[in-house]
Amino acid sequence: MHSEADKRLLQLHNWVDKQLGLATTLASMQGDAGGRRYFYIEEKPGWLAVDAPPATEKVRQFLYLSDILRKQGVPVPSIVASEPEMGFLLIENLGEGLFCRLVSAETAPVLYGEALLTQLAMAQTPLEGVSIPVFDREFIVRELNIFRDWFVQEMLGLSLGAEENALLDSLFELLADKALQQPQVFMHRDYHARNILLVDGKSVVIDYQDAVVGPLTYDLVSLLKDAYLRLPPADVKRWALVYGDMAREAGLLGDVSAESFISSFDFMGLQRHLKILGIFARLHLRDQKSAYLADLPRVLGYVLEVSACYQELSEFHHWLNERVMPVCRLREWYSEQRLSDTAYPLVESA
Repeated sequence: MHSEADKRLLQLHNWVDKQLGLATTLASMQGDAGGRRYFYIEEKPGWLAVDAPPATEKVRQFLYLSDILRKQGVPVPSIVASEPEMGFLLIENLGEGLFCRLVSAETAPVLYGEALLTQLAMAQTPLEGVSIPVFDREFIVRELNIFRDWFVQEMLGLSLGAEENALLDSLFELLADKALQQPQVFMHRDYHARNILLVDGKSVVIDYQDAVVGPLTYDLVSLLKDAYLRLPPADVKRWALVYGDMAREAGLLGDVSAESFISSFDFMGLQRHLKILGIFARLHLRDQKSAYLADLPRVLGYVLEVSACYQELSEFHHWLNERVMPVCRLREWYSEQRLSDTAYPLVESA
């Protein structure tokens, strides 16, 4: 019997042949954390075939946002043909120039400068008439509960008492408060070194179908405190402040101090990284996608660093060290060195 994936591949192949008017050969590309599959077309190397099952993938939203971002001047892949009801796409093949494979100590200033300019262009997207979800309190807390449910309880096997749950509830509300106090802009929601392609020196954005209206620093922390590679802290702070200046000049940010901006950036990062710990645990436990386990210590490192820096987080930091870290240190995926490893001079490939 053929699996559902096999059936979809046959349907995709037939659709591609019909679109191109010729018999094609499809070769699978490496997948990602989502449900999409990408295929090279040997007869048309400049294009890619995409299988994005509409039951799980936001095909129509991808098409809709592609048009909006293109009009905003944000570089995105061209769409050659689409069949959203089936979840099939023909898109421009922009090559293998993933940001994470090209960044180094030498190239970082130029590449991150370009990525920040692209991010600013996204953030300036006019929101009037744009139909995207709002990253509101309920949304933020729901994401944070992935950390409690999947990382703390399912992955680590910790049974939480009433006081511990109250501590996490209080933390989640604090992080939601901090996020909602920021200027709200067009937010990619997953803007990092594996979701940027470099084409002729320009940053081309991909994987933006989950965009929302959300806090100004969210995409910034996604880029500069990346789950897959770690930048030297001095670079992170310097580039974060550069972006703050750019956002202020663009009218996206009021007159806030550098200290206040970095605080907003750090608290936003804590929200994102707690969510990521839960997501990576869920990918491993539920979806049998275990490659992300190697990145857990790096993300934990971000959480430990920020929680150690702010008085408001001291109780949570103590809980992490007393309850979470002893269990983590017993797991095969744990690496003390990866808590604070940096990207330079060598960056891991995707």
